[in-house]
This record gives sequence, C-alpha cells and structure tokens, in this order.
Amino acid sequence: MCGIAGMLAGAAAPRPELEELRRMIAALAHRGPDGYGLYRDDHVGLAHARLSLVDLTGGFQPIRNGDGDIWLSFNGEIFNYVELRRQLADLGHRFYTEGDSEVIVHCYQRWGEQAWTMLNGQFAFALWDARIRRLFLVRDRLGILPLHWARVGDRLLFASEAKALFAGGRLAPGFDPAGLAEAFTCWSAAAPRTVFAGIRSVRPATALVFDTDLAPREHRYWQPSPHPVEMSMEQAVDGLEHHLSRAVSLRLRADVPVGAYVSGGLDSAVIASMAMEQAPVPVETFGIAFADPRYDEAAEQARVVAHLGTRHHGTLIDDAAIRDALAEVVWHCETPMLRTSPVPLFLLSGLVRATGIRTVLTGEGADELLAGYTIFKEDAIRRFWARRPDSRMRPALLSRIHHYVGADEARASPLWQSFFAKGLEDTGHPFYSHLVRWLNNSWTLKMLAPDIRAGFSLDGMMAETAARMPAGWQDWDPLTRAQVIEIDGFMSSWLLCCQGDRVAMAHGIEARYPFLDPEVVDYCLSLPRRHKLLGLRDKLALRRLAARRLPPAVWGRRKQPFRATIGTALFGPGDHRFDALLSPQALQADGLVDAGAALALLDRARRLEGRMPGEREEMALVGLLTLRLLGEMFGADFSQRMRQARQALDRATLHVFEDRCASTP
Repeated sequence: MCGIAGMLAGAAAPRPELEELRRMIAALAHRGPDGYGLYRDDHVGLAHARLSLVDLTGGFQPIRNGDGDIWLSFNGEIFNYVELRRQLADLGHRFYTEGDSEVIVHCYQRWGEQAWTMLNGQFAFALWDARIRRLFLVRDRLGILPLHWARVGDRLLFASEAKALFAGGRLAPGFDPAGLAEAFTCWSAAAPRTVFAGIRSVRPATALVFDTDLAPREHRYWQPSPHPVEMSMEQAVDGLEHHLSRAVSLRLRADVPVGAYVSGGLDSAVIASMAMEQAPVPVETFGIAFADPRYDEAAEQARVVAHLGTRHHGTLIDDAAIRDALAEVVWHCETPMLRTSPVPLFLLSGLVRATGIRTVLTGEGADELLAGYTIFKEDAIRRFWARRPDSRMRPALLSRIHHYVGADEARASPLWQSFFAKGLEDTGHPFYSHLVRWLNNSWTLKMLAPDIRAGFSLDGMMAETAARMPAGWQDWDPLTRAQVIEIDGFMSSWLLCCQGDRVAMAHGIEARYPFLDPEVVDYCLSLPRRHKLLGLRDKLALRRLAARRLPPAVWGRRKQPFRATIGTALFGPGDHRFDALLSPQALQADGLVDAGAALALLDRARRLEGRMPGEREEMALVGLLTLRLLGEMFGADFSQRMRQARQALDRATLHVFEDRCASTP
C-alpha cells in the first residue's frame, strides 16, 4: 500500500511543476514511509510514496514499461501477479522489477483497458499512456483503496486522499453541503461525492479516462451479478472453503511477515485459522480489549488465540484513549463520523506497526456477503410482520436480534416496535431494507445548518443510489437486494475507509481482505439464500465451515457488532478539551451547524456526563464534534500541517526521478 498523487495539464497549459508534486506527495507520507518518487513530462506529473511489502529493494515507483512510454503510480497489491507475470513472460514481455506493480503496466500494454478485469487485488492507480496522451484513474472492484480527483482550471489533480489535492495550493479546503448531509444520514458520502467541495471520488470498479481536454470518460468494468446456483449445504461449504483458502494463500504473498486481526468473532477467526495453516512462519495476531464491558470481547479473543496457538498482541481501549486520538482519526478519515469505532482500530494499527508487522489479514466483508448484519434480519422480520400488521408476536422477534442494545423490557416496548413499524407495509419499496435506518439516522441532520438541511432530499439520495445499482436490481430477491445496497452505500465509503484503509495507513499498515477476493465475492453471490440466512440464523455456510476448524463457542456465538464508547468518552466528567471548539461563539461562526440545536444537545450531554439516552443522540453528538474537528484541521491548522509535511519530505529518500519535459529549467 502506498500514496499516489499527480496532475494532468490541459492541452495548452504549462507543464506540471515539480514543487507542486512534492507538496502533494508530502501530504501522503504516512501512506508510504519507505521513500518516494517523481515522474514528469510536458503533460503529466506522477508522484508516489511507497510502503514496501513486495520486492523491497527494487519496486520503487513511478514505474514504466520497457519503452518508457507507459508510466504508473500505483497504490495497493495485485495478488495474482505471479500468475500474470508468468503469462506475460510467455508472451515475450520482459520485467525489470520483481514486484506486482510492473505487471499492471504490461497487462495494459498487452490487453488495453481489459486489463483491469484481470487484476485480483486491492488497488487505486494512475496510469499514463504517453503514446496517446491519455490518463487512467482506476479503482478496485469494491473500493478497498481510495482515489480522489478535482478539476481546477487547466489542471486535473488526483491523489489517494483529499488533503494532497489541497496541499498543492491550487484548491482551498471547503465543504460540500450535499456531501455533509449524506454523511449525517448514511454515515458517509458515497462515491463520487465527498464531503469536500470540488473533490470527487472514483467509484469502485471504475476507470476514469482523461485526455488533455480533461473531460472524464467513465467505464464501470464490474458490477455485482447475483446468480444463485442450486447446491447442498455440504457443497456450499466445500466451495466456500476452497475459494476462501485460496484467497488467504494469495494474501500471504509478501516479502515481510503477515499478521492477522482477531476480534473474537467468527469471520476473523476463520481467516486466522487458514493463515496459520498456510503461512511460512507463525502468524502473529492482534486484537482490541475495551475497558467498557459492553463492548469488550477479550475473553472471546483469548479463546480463539488459545485454539490457534498464535502469538497475540492486544491493546486496551478506554474513554481517555478514544478522547486522545479522536482528532487525529478525523484528520486521516477526512469525514465527519457518526461512530467512534474507527478510533480503536487506529490505535490497533499503531500497535501493529510497533511490533514490526506491516500487513494484516482481516475478516471484513463476510457480513455483507453472507448476511451477518442485523439489517438483513430486520428486513426479513418486517416483511414477515407486514403480512399480519396487527400481530404482537411477530414484531417481538426484533428484540432477539438486538440483544446488545438496551434492556429486555425496552426492546419489548411498543415504542421500540413503533420505530420498526415505519413504512411497514410498503414492502415493494426498492430500499425497504434500509429506509428505516436512513430515516432514523437523518435525525442527526438537526445538527447541520438550516440551509444544508433544506438542500438535502432523502428521495434524491435514493434516486442517486438507484442509478448506481446494476441493471435489474429491483427484481432481485429481498435479501440479495439488501446485501448489494449495503455493499454500495456502506462497505466502501465507511467500513473499508474509516475502519479500514484510513486508520491502517495512518500508521503505514496494509489491511488485506480475503472475503473480498473477486472469486470469493462471485461465489458468495451464487449461494442460495438458505445457505446464508435461514430464519434468524445467519452466515450458515460460514458457520458450518468454521465448525470444521474452530470450537463451538466460536462458530456458534451470536454476532456482537463492533462498537466503542461515544458519550462518556467525549463528554465525561472533568475533561474540557473540546469546550472552545464547541463554544457558542465557535458554533455560531461555523456556518455549517445549527448553533441552537447543537447547544441544546451539548448542554444535555454535559448535564448527563455523556450518558445519552439514545443511539441517535450519541450519533448526533459525535457527528457534531467530528465536523467541528474536521473544519479546524482543514481550516486554521491546515497550512501548518502541510508545511511540516513538506519539510519532512526533504529528509526522505528520492528513489525515482524522471523528468522528460522538452525543456527542463
């Protein structure tokens, strides 16, 4: 994993400036602490900051083809590079490195834009074809890695993170009202929208193509294609084990040791068990313990670790740790957050780095692909309830799937059930599975300024979401439709971003996701519903697979969602660090928040010492605070941060420097 940045000059524009490229890549030094490189010609500039995992001494970038007319700045891993390299060598291609990056250049040279479909990996890259003066910005199928761009006058700018686009000096940080409203409704803004004005995100599974007229042409090279195939449970489990085992094997390819996250749950335990079987050296595992017992899974982690026999490293997270790290997490995630859950993962990646491990396997993706989230069960229960809306027994099932929320009596109350009764009988609504959640989350919009609220439409957001979905999606069965909605609107923009790439790469750590291997994804989309969700039993095929290799206490355990303290962590007694940021004067001057609503919520939080009575109040609280932090860091603090980053770059090693301008100053 690395950081990439660069620019494409318009047809009549001056050549890219080297100092501007250096400022941009300096902002991404955390993503690539092992050195940097630059390429420039009369039209394009490419910059790269490298995290070395494969071909440690020879794979520095930007990288080229043999003739030097195709150049690449690449972030990520191509896990099937060994097979592709062998195939290309048989066709006469010659390589000057041993790594995976060069394979992309040769695949493109041989097969053109079809090459993107051949890559099994997690990636975001800029490829420049000087022969035809064309730039490609390409992102992996599920949007595991980020890639942003902006058109500024006669320049196209691109980078792994938005801060690098601002660092060049052509574009000042500012916020997009629609992006903020979407983040406060759905936890994040979905690509191509971001929370920053003028900044776009490349969609997952998409290549943007630019000529020197700077007009984008968008090509979506993959979309989910559910195709259930009739099979027995044993056949389903055998197939899942085969594909998942191969995905783990591919993701163990590295010239450094590979570790694994162990949460105590099913998904990470299965991945860790396969890694232990296949890794050339014993796998070290990493996990989070919480001081708050409501969120702690340390005992469950210990059970998994004892069974697997790994060397385990843990970090204890308490309210003070969340409070201390929150601002830095917001800086790296580049978005307001409605949860504090990215903070423990940020601290965990710091522990990984401290042990000398640079890459870890994780279990993300299993819940989306194999129906592990409660939202899928909610959808099933509500559809069952809608057949008998007057039933008292059917809505009672909802209390069984939210065992981790509140007291039993509260979950059985009419008030609880009325929340899920909204739109109950509108089962034909294409977003039936998610609409209740979105309506509940939208309560947090009260924190945003009235003009931002007035400009946002939930119907408009759903129309945009529908336009991104594959053809025929409204005709899919309800579970499959709900899964793909979750993948589209939550997984890439929140889970793989704020709880994945951003908090891992903040410490130069690469997270790898076997469940998101293309073959695993396609296979899971082929499974019949009954092998994923039957009644209220979830991830059936995966649990049956886990039963072959893990004890019943692990594979039979109910899912506990990953959460962290919010209210008491941010507004506990005796801590006043956020008072100035959230003062009446600061809120009224902000222009982004509704000062009256915000002050009322803050007053309540302080009176209750952070013990907020409901989830949506907590979400609004952390959303308000992280929006203010984001505004400060991309406002008053931004210039100083960028000056420090640029100064640090002068102490880094420049591994590649290629200047092919017609006349160089």
